[in-house]
Amino acid sequence: MIKFIMCITRHQAMSREQFKNYWVNKHGPFFMENAGAMRAKKYVQSLTVDTPLNEALRSSRGMLHEFDGVAEVWFESEQDLMEGMSSPEGQKLAAALLEDEGNFIDHSKSSAFIVTEHQL
Repeated sequence: MIKFIMCITRHQAMSREQFKNYWVNKHGPFFMENAGAMRAKKYVQSLTVDTPLNEALRSSRGMLHEFDGVAEVWFESEQDLMEGMSSPEGQKLAAALLEDEGNFIDHSKSSAFIVTEHQL
């Protein structure tokens, strides 16, 4: 299994609550309705909690500000992901997802990458 990870920063004009509402109630259901087209096996949204602990963690380590959320999408393999996304249906869905992301994600301040998981 591999995972697509996206560390998300919301649009500056959105509150964290507005971001959460859009991601959880609009984008998430849209993704799940179409997950099979891209061969996604699992999708998890992790939303950042508003807590002073985040500032303490950041300042104690000299880190960047936290992201507003993290999306994780599981796939059987890199090949499966590429085949799902390169199909005509997958390409159409990828374009629709990217367009919808533009409603709540600041892509210039977000990051995405593929990982393998190693459980200890």
